[in-house]
Amino acid sequence: MTDAPICSRAGCREPATQQVVWRNPRIHPVDRRKIWLACDEHVVYLRDYLAARAFPVAVEPFTAPTPESQESR
Repeated sequence: MTDAPICSRAGCREPATQQVVWRNPRIHPVDRRKIWLACDEHVVYLRDYLAARAFPVAVEPFTAPTPESQESR
């Protein structure tokens, strides 16, 4: 088993390749960004789920942190 970040879609255990960045404008300030991780299969589903609720949403590439990047913190 790996500790790689996985897709946020319920029941999915695939590695994340994209991040779905969104906010609920009724409760979040403009500078607040929430992030759901997505695999290639579920990125459109997650984006569309949020867009259907009129939330500002964007899809960006996701690169999992490496042990080296964690050490530099």
